[in-house]
Formats: sequence, C-alpha cells, structure tokens
Amino acid sequence: MTHSFLPIKPAGSTRWDIAALGEVMLRLDPGEGRVRNTRQFQVWEGGGEYNLARAASKCFGLSSTIVTALPRNDVGWLVEDCISQGGVDTSHILWRDFDGIGRESRVGLNFVERGFGLRSARGVSDRGHSAASGIRPGEVDWDKVFGTQGVRWFHTGGIFAALSETTAEVTVEAIRAARAHGAVVSFDLNYRASLWASRGGSAAARDLNRAIAPHVDVLFGAEGLGSAPSGGDPRAAIESAVADFPNLRVVATTCRTAHSANTNDWSAILHADGAFHASRERPGLDILDRVGGGDAFASGVCWALMAGKTPAEAVEYGAAHGALAMTTPGDASMARLDEIERAIHDNDAGVIR
Repeated sequence: MTHSFLPIKPAGSTRWDIAALGEVMLRLDPGEGRVRNTRQFQVWEGGGEYNLARAASKCFGLSSTIVTALPRNDVGWLVEDCISQGGVDTSHILWRDFDGIGRESRVGLNFVERGFGLRSARGVSDRGHSAASGIRPGEVDWDKVFGTQGVRWFHTGGIFAALSETTAEVTVEAIRAARAHGAVVSFDLNYRASLWASRGGSAAARDLNRAIAPHVDVLFGAEGLGSAPSGGDPRAAIESAVADFPNLRVVATTCRTAHSANTNDWSAILHADGAFHASRERPGLDILDRVGGGDAFASGVCWALMAGKTPAEAVEYGAAHGALAMTTPGDASMARLDEIERAIHDNDAGVIR
C-alpha cells in the first residue's frame, strides 16, 4: 500500500528497503559511572543516520544498508563487525588506508554518560579526522545504489552533513540521486552545537538545512529550518517549514520535557497531507538512556509509512518505539515490533510470562 501524499515503491521491488548515509562511531559507555572516573567502558556502535538503518533491520525486518567510511585497521573492523551484528549491509563502506596514527583517517569516538536525576546525560565526542568526515563527492556510485540495486527509502541527516564541507556536498549529491531514482528521501535536522562551533554556529547550520530542504520528502525535527523562533510551539515551527518548503510531504518531531535525566514527558507530532497528528502523551516516562530516542522515533515513522499505516498510526509507532529505545542502554533500539504494538495499545508494564 502507498500513500497519495507520499508515493513509496512497493516492497520487493528494490534490493534495499532503506539506505542510510552517515558516520558510524564507537560509543564508549561507562555504565552507571562517569567518563572522568571509570576504568572500563562498554562499547556500542552508533550514529544518528545509522541508528535508523539498524532499527529498520533488527526491529522491523527491513533490508537496510549503510553508506559510510572506515579505516582499514582493527578499530574499523570492530565497527564493521558491530554493523553486521546489527543486521545492516556493509557492502557500501568506503575503506581507507590507515596511516598508523589516525592523522588522516580514524574511527570517531563518542564517550557517553547516561545521566541520572539532576545529573544530565553527557556526550563527549572525539571524531576529528574521521574516515566518514573525509567522504567526497564522486566517491559513491549513487546510480548503482539507487538505480541498479534500487532503494525504496533514503535517509541521512544534519550530523553527517555537518562533519565537513565535503560531507555537506555529498549529502546534497546523494539526496538528488535518490530523488532522481524515485526513492523517498528523509532528513533529520539533528543539530549538534559541537559540530558547528568553529563553522558559523546555528546560523550556518540553518543555511545548510535550507539548501537541503527543497530536495527532502520527510523531515524529522521542527526547529533550525523555518522562520519560526526556536523553543516555541513545535506546530508553529512545522507550519513555518511547510510554508517555506511545500515539497515537504511529512514533518515529524518528538516533544520532550525533561524533569530529570531519567524522568521525561514524551510525545510526538506529525504533519502530513495538510493535517496534524499527535501521539498519546507519556508524562513522567522513565528513561534509562535517552540517546537514540529520536532516531528510534524516526525509524518507527519510516517503517509505519512504508507498511501503509496512516499518519495517525505512524506517529504512534514512532513515539512508542522511541520510548522503548530509551529503556535500554546504547544508541540502538533493542525493541521488537510486537513490543511496540503492545506499548501502543497497553499501559500494563507487568511481567510477561
């Protein structure tokens, strides 16, 4: 089933259901401790764009592939192994020769504390000179990815686009190729101040977003694009974005109020086909690890729309998936589809046995 407002290629008509473009980092997690004091880390793979592709595979059973770059060394192979365990195809990884010290190509690292109570979650990234940040236009055969092999849905976002001048160019190149071959294009604004601190700040990010937005079908995030002020009603920001860019078929965003690091009010809003749809509200949601909740929301929306669900259903699947993803450690979702549907329809969190 497809939607009149968002034509999607039928299942089985392409090699890949979803292709994502982005950096895949190693996340080093001290668990309940602090980065500054720990003597051991648990290692996960993660990345804003990749997380959606992984959830598409592991949770929703779709075929997914990641376009990224890694150094040809043991750390790069570790990331490749993690990606493979996540069920995501690795055939589109660009492998870089390693210079021995990572001056030119390395794996980006992300040290993440979950936070607790009044201690906020904290991320300390160490990603300079990463292999993915050096991807240049012309390196990926997009006609092969989208044409010969075929893709139903292409996803990328503002994190990858912000890594360097060349990744911004590659983002536009990939999106244009995806549209030319009839794939739905989604883009997650995902503004990170740390990535723009030396490159013009939020104003520069907004200019890049506005250059990309005319080529996007589905937008995740509401602020940093339209003319509405930040921090206000997300509906106003969505209306502003749709007015500025009428090509946007779907705009969706999560709505979060953090009472503490592990207690948040959580819901979501989606605009499609001229109407708003709001998810059920989850006040006082208990959270173990908030990182990746937005990516899980986006993946739930993507799958639901690809599965022919209505916009009202899609925002519920996204919000429930995001809520469940934040109950487990690491960036990636550990939820299954039946758990998402149970969370949508049932408030009972009792023991299942």
